[in-house]
Amino acid sequence: MKRPLEEKKDMVKEPLLSTASPKGGSGTMPFIIANSVLEKVATYGVSPNMTLYLLKEYHLEMATASNILFYLSAANNFTPVLGAIVADAYVGRFHMIGFGCVISFLLIFGQISDKQEERGNSFGRGKGEFGFRFPIPRTSTSTTFLHLLGTIVLWLTTMIPQARPPPCNESSNSCTSATSFQLFMLFTSFILLSVGAGGIRSASLAFGADQFEKRDGKKDAVLLQRYFSWYYVSYSLSLVLALTCMVYIQDQMGWQIGFGASVVVMFFAAFLFFLASPFYIKVKAKVTLFTELVQVIVASYKNKSRKLLSSSSTEMLYHHKNGSMLVFPSEKMRFLNKACIIHDPEQDLTPDGRAKNPWNLCTVDQVEDLKALLKVIPIWLSGIVTFININQTSFSVLQASSMDRKIIGNFEIPAGSFGIFNIISMILWVAFYDQVLLPIAARIKGKPVYLTARQRMGIGTFISFLSVVVTATVECIRLSLAFKEGISDDPEAIVHMSALWLLPQYCLIGLTLGLSAIAQNEFFISELPRSMSSMASTLCGVGISLGCLVASFIMSAIDDFTKRGGGESWISTNINKGHYDYYFWVLSGLSLANFFFFLICCWTYGPCRGEEGNVNDEEVSLR
Repeated sequence: MKRPLEEKKDMVKEPLLSTASPKGGSGTMPFIIANSVLEKVATYGVSPNMTLYLLKEYHLEMATASNILFYLSAANNFTPVLGAIVADAYVGRFHMIGFGCVISFLLIFGQISDKQEERGNSFGRGKGEFGFRFPIPRTSTSTTFLHLLGTIVLWLTTMIPQARPPPCNESSNSCTSATSFQLFMLFTSFILLSVGAGGIRSASLAFGADQFEKRDGKKDAVLLQRYFSWYYVSYSLSLVLALTCMVYIQDQMGWQIGFGASVVVMFFAAFLFFLASPFYIKVKAKVTLFTELVQVIVASYKNKSRKLLSSSSTEMLYHHKNGSMLVFPSEKMRFLNKACIIHDPEQDLTPDGRAKNPWNLCTVDQVEDLKALLKVIPIWLSGIVTFININQTSFSVLQASSMDRKIIGNFEIPAGSFGIFNIISMILWVAFYDQVLLPIAARIKGKPVYLTARQRMGIGTFISFLSVVVTATVECIRLSLAFKEGISDDPEAIVHMSALWLLPQYCLIGLTLGLSAIAQNEFFISELPRSMSSMASTLCGVGISLGCLVASFIMSAIDDFTKRGGGESWISTNINKGHYDYYFWVLSGLSLANFFFFLICCWTYGPCRGEEGNVNDEEVSLR
C-alpha cells in the first residue's frame, strides 16, 4: 500500500543510502548513458553484416534479404514512437526501459519471483541472486518481446545447426532453402530486437532528463544541457564501436562469437541500468499529446453536422484552456474547428469549466496543435525519398564485399565497417559548418549569418540525389570490370578495384545526414508548438520507418519486373551478374523528382515562424 503522502506526488523522491541524499542527479547518468550506449552497440553491431549472414547462412535471394532488413529497419525506427506513447500514457519511462532490456533474460534463468505488488512508482519487488532489490513489471509473466532475449535467440541461430539450412553443396552448386521453423526462429529474434530497442530508445533520453528534477518541479538547466551533450556524444561513440569492433569480431572470429558478443554487451546494458534502480527518480505516466490529437479527429467527426461560422463570430462559443492565449481557432482547416465548439455549456462542461467528455469537446489549443502537425506533413513526406537513399545499406555491404578492401599491408576493412565513413563525414561537416563556414560568412557579411532549416534540408535533398548518382556510376565501373575479368558467373569473386572508390558515396550520405536529417529535427521542433516538442522529435524516426517500407516496395517491384521471362533480375544475389547500377539510376530519377517536390512544398508552406516579419537585425540567412 502506498503512503498518503506518496499518492499526492507525481514522482517519488526517497533517500538513496541515507535520508540526506536525494534521488536522481548526475550520479545516475553513467548508468543511463551506459545502458543506451551498450544497447546501440549490441543492436547496430549485428546490423551491418546481417545482409551477408542472410545470404550465406540462410541462402536467401538478395531482394528477399534486403526486404527483410528494410522491414527490420522500419520496425526499429517506429517501435520507439509506440514505446514513447505507451511510456508517457501508461507505464512510465523507467518501466519502459526495464521492459526493453532485461526481464525476459531473468525469466529465462528463473531469477525473478512471480509475486508482485501493486504498481506504484515501481513494478513490484523482486530479489535476484545479485543480492540487491530491483523492480519487476506487473506484466513480467508475458514479457517475451525483449531486447536481450532477441540477441540470445539470434545468437542461438548460429549455435544450433538445425536453426539454419545446411551449407551449400559446392560440387553441385545447390543450396537448401530455409525451413519455416528456421525462418520463424530468425524472425522471432528480429521482432524481439525491434520491440526491445523501441522500449529503451523511446524513454532513455527523457528518463535521463527526469533525473535533474528539483523539488520545486523545475529542472537544472546547466546539468540538463551537459547531459544532452554527453548523450549525443555517446550516441556517436556507440555507432563507432558497433561499426568497427563488433563488425571486426564477426569477420575475424565468426558468427558464433560475433553475435555472442552482442549478448554479453546487452547483458551488461541491462545489469548496469538496474544496478542504479534505487537511485532513480521515476515519473508517473500521464495522458499524452498523441491521445489529445486523436480526440480532435474524433470530436470533429462527431460534430460534423454542426454549423460552422467564422472563428471570430460572437455567435460561436469555443472551449479553451484556462489562461490560454488561444481563444478562437484559426481559419485554416476550418473543418477541425468543430471539435472545440461548445453547443450547450451545461451539457458539455463541468462546473470547473472542463469538458465532460474530451472525445466530444476539445480545446482550441488541441485543434491548433493538430493543424500545425498537418501543415508540416508535405515537407515531412519529401524527406522519405532521402531516407530511401540513406537506407540502401544492404547493397553497399554486398558491393564492398566484392571489391578489394585491403588498405595497409594485409589489413582488410570489413565490408560492414564502411558505414563508419558516413559517421565521420557527418561529424566533420557539422564541425566545419559551425566552426569554419559560418564564421567566415559572418566576417564577409559583417554580421552573424546562418542557413535556415529549410535551406539545409534542400541542400541535403540535392546531395542525396548526387549520392545515388555516384553510387550508380561506381557500380557501373565495377560491373564492367567484373565482365572484363570473366567473373560474372562467380558471386564470391573479388573485382580488382579498390573499395576506396566507395568513399565518395559514403561521404555524400554523411553530408545528407549532417544537413537534411539534422535540419528536419530542427524544422519540426521549431515549427510545431512547444507542447508538441516530443512528437516533433519522433517525426524523423517515423519518416525513416516509412522510407524503409517504400524502399522495400520499390525493390520488390523492380525485382519482379526485371526477372520476367526468366531473365536475370537487376537485384540479383550474384552482384557480378545483376544490374544494381540500373536500380540506382531509377532511384536517381526519383530523387531528382523529389527535390522539385520539396521546392514546391516549401513554396506552398509559406514563411516559417520568425520569418513573417523582418529578419533580426543581428542575423541574416545565407541567400
